[in-house]
Amino acid sequence: MIVAGEPSGDAHAAALVTALQANDSGFNFFGATGPRMRAAGVETIVNSDDLAIMGIVEVGSVLPRFISAFRKLRTAAIERSPDAVVLVDWPEFNLRLASALHRRGLKVIYYISPQLWAWRPRRVSNIKRDVDLLLSILPFEAEWYRDRGVVHIDFVGHPLSGEVKASFGREEFCRRNDLDPSRPIVSFLAGSRRKELERILPPMIEAIRTLRIARPDVQPVVVVAPSRTAEETLAIMSHEESEVAKLVQQQTREALGASDAAAIASGTATLEAALLETPMVVVYKESPINWHTLGRLITVPHFGLVNLVAGKEIAKELMQDQLTGQNLANELLKLLEPETNRAARVSLREVAEKLGQPGASQRAAQSILKFLQD
Repeated sequence: MIVAGEPSGDAHAAALVTALQANDSGFNFFGATGPRMRAAGVETIVNSDDLAIMGIVEVGSVLPRFISAFRKLRTAAIERSPDAVVLVDWPEFNLRLASALHRRGLKVIYYISPQLWAWRPRRVSNIKRDVDLLLSILPFEAEWYRDRGVVHIDFVGHPLSGEVKASFGREEFCRRNDLDPSRPIVSFLAGSRRKELERILPPMIEAIRTLRIARPDVQPVVVVAPSRTAEETLAIMSHEESEVAKLVQQQTREALGASDAAAIASGTATLEAALLETPMVVVYKESPINWHTLGRLITVPHFGLVNLVAGKEIAKELMQDQLTGQNLANELLKLLEPETNRAARVSLREVAEKLGQPGASQRAAQSILKFLQD
């Protein structure tokens, strides 16, 4: 059984399924799936596409859906008694599922270990009690968990390492999108969730307006996440803004690779940009209630994954009230300065090296196979 609940988790879970099948074609998978897991042949017990939300208000509005999903997965696991339950990221849901299934005698493997080092670290007791094998993808996590008594943990490296490549270069990207390769390109990635788009894109648009005045040569590119639509994005932009900023779909890595700088919603996309060595500003904006409630639980000095891996702020972070069009434009203008841009790319190269060698999904599969054979 394998369970993932967000687009990034769905992608990593699908890669893990493929790696496991390459080692043993006799595996059968079922669980909570997104489109990539379904494409990899995982039987759907729960469709997780509509469960990828964040925050107290949002969860509260669809709580019955989560309860239904939990009960379906718990029942399926108990009835089918799989050799192992593989839980992928999605800690608010998966830690509860781990508890419910482990006490019924099922082996629980957790891939992409919960970021307890960032917030609610006391839940490490749940990991020790309910998880038989923990697979870490960030370099500092394994030591953090071991220091707190979690012994069955393997660092397998980040699944994006070696996998993040643009299908074509800057010249081709500009040709396809009617851009001038000799002029600066700045990309704006507002996130993969609808609420992120609604909260983060407006200050990005304000930044685009400011950039047009300060640097008329800059070409802004608004990158639509795979889970969002152009229609959703255009509904937030005025006609004039949609004429000025190029809207790009299904070319996220190509856009980042072609960009001189980028503004990126905090999350996995910041690591993709790091692996492509694209200087960035990390941004995020939550609802006030979520920010004041959940933000107080965060125990690390940085929000962006790229900064956490680096161990210092190598990408400016603009969070909540700091995320204004003027502030974002100012930081992007700094990144467009040649010296600052070069220094940022060197720092990002160091982050990429810390994420481990390519082949994380294969190493995770080997770790799981060894665990099942012991």
